[in-house]
Amino acid sequence: MKKEIQKFSPFSELFDLRKEIDALFDDRFFGKMLQPYYESNWTPSMDISETDKEFFVTVELPGLKKEDITLSIDNNVLTIEGERKSEKEEKGKTFHRIERSYGKFYRSVTLPKKVDEDNIKASFKDGLLNITIPKVEKEKVKNIEISDK
Repeated sequence: MKKEIQKFSPFSELFDLRKEIDALFDDRFFGKMLQPYYESNWTPSMDISETDKEFFVTVELPGLKKEDITLSIDNNVLTIEGERKSEKEEKGKTFHRIERSYGKFYRSVTLPKKVDEDNIKASFKDGLLNITIPKVEKEKVKNIEISDK
């Protein structure tokens, strides 16, 4: 990954702090600890990677159908929500262990760079939601001519 020299910004430390706080609340430890305060009953695993031109997000959603998932983006915040419905209760069966999670889920993540919200592509196959999010090209500096008037 190529590192670029960037101009100093007095707000960069605030942005870094926000990223750390977002990561803290999205962290598995705090996510599990705070889960009773959210509507969601489980949290799907998510991987996020990037190239120079795109972000790639993969979310594990085993047992779901495409119709059970809602995907949206607003102001660089990607939100994935849905519901894994429990299987029908079988009368006469005694369960000795139930480890699979059911119910609503909600994941929201702030992307670190401006993205092209109109050209996001998503596919769902074999329990994996794959999302490709193009980045917005950096705007070039436009020189303005100064007149003598």
